[in-house]
Amino acid sequence: MKFSGKNVLVTGSSRGIGAEIVKTLASFGLKVWINYRSGAVEADSIKDEIEANGGRAAVIGFDVSDEAAFVDAIKTIIASDGELSYLVNNAGITNDKLALRMKTEDFMSVINANLTSTFIGSREFFKAARKKKFGAVVNIASIVGETGNAGQTNYTASKGGVIAMTKSFAIEAATSGIRYNSVTPGFIATEMTNVLSDDVKAGINSKIPMNRMGEPREIAEATAFLLSDHASYITGETLKVNGGMNMA
Repeated sequence: MKFSGKNVLVTGSSRGIGAEIVKTLASFGLKVWINYRSGAVEADSIKDEIEANGGRAAVIGFDVSDEAAFVDAIKTIIASDGELSYLVNNAGITNDKLALRMKTEDFMSVINANLTSTFIGSREFFKAARKKKFGAVVNIASIVGETGNAGQTNYTASKGGVIAMTKSFAIEAATSGIRYNSVTPGFIATEMTNVLSDDVKAGINSKIPMNRMGEPREIAEATAFLLSDHASYITGETLKVNGGMNMA
């Protein structure tokens, strides 16, 4: 894939889908900034792996829900590289409970970590990138932000909000040459799903027309496409990477 920019920040990229995204983007020649909140060892390991394969990487630790820390991180990257070309807002948490048992603090903790942090990152990127009139953001949402899911009122609200907010940023930033899109993964094979029993996995797969979970690589490559020059006329879109699940 072709990229006119030179670097990218991926939040929550010390493990899981985020780790695969930074590895994929590094393989296309971008310098990747690996963000972590608590996984310093894992982030350093990914950096070493990328560099061993000829890529360029740096590690930057901060909590995405801390506004001042997020702002400072973007300033640090720009001071180091002279620009920030791309942003992937991937960091997020879950705190699942049935709605009747969910406390307001349970709800807001997920909103702040998933939705508010994505707003902060998207806003600060806009401020920085409009000077060059170039840049692209991909916000990682979720299929359940489109469909809803029992026990995840907070998570679905946060991810549905990400989808809608991405469209609003896309409208506001279009004349500045900045694109905003979102990706909504379905069930993806990660550490979280690996612990499920074979029967549970089979039940999940039976609801997916392609009859399998997705691979982190498939989310990473979709993300790379939306950031790349090949998607230069795509903004405000939601790319559904779910094996056909939400059309079933």
